[in-house]
Amino acid sequence: MNIRVSASDVAERTLGIIRDLKHLEGPMLPILHAIQAEFGYVPEEVKPLIASELNLSRAEVHGVVTFYHEFRDHPAGRHVLKLCRAEACQAMGSDRLADRVRQLLGIDFHQTTLDRAVTLEPVFCLGLCACAPAAMLDGEVYGRVDEHCLSEIMAEVRQ
Repeated sequence: MNIRVSASDVAERTLGIIRDLKHLEGPMLPILHAIQAEFGYVPEEVKPLIASELNLSRAEVHGVVTFYHEFRDHPAGRHVLKLCRAEACQAMGSDRLADRVRQLLGIDFHQTTLDRAVTLEPVFCLGLCACAPAAMLDGEVYGRVDEHCLSEIMAEVRQ
């Protein structure tokens, strides 16, 4: 179910988040994380609000949002599947798994399935190098991901 939020509601909620967090030292990242938690992504229209409230340029805010892979510019699916793309995971076969996931879902990285069930994202280290290849589904990490584990993950996201 996709619930529409009015532009004024987005602005009001965003300003509330900014005012709650702008007292922090280096508040932009906590503010961006809170906005993404609130809306599921960082809407384009909030960047000027953040810039104004933090006395920054819109380019500075945009630069931070686009620099960090964690921030999205569009809503994610019901499930977010992250596949590690770091060297240890690549050495243990993550490229082959990534190809299989893209084939099964019919999407590429940074895309969401048409039914809005799954968003596929690359991540550049989950800290499970000794258990490579690694994946994360909705915040739950999986190590030593193989075809069997991948099948279980795919079954979970397709329910």
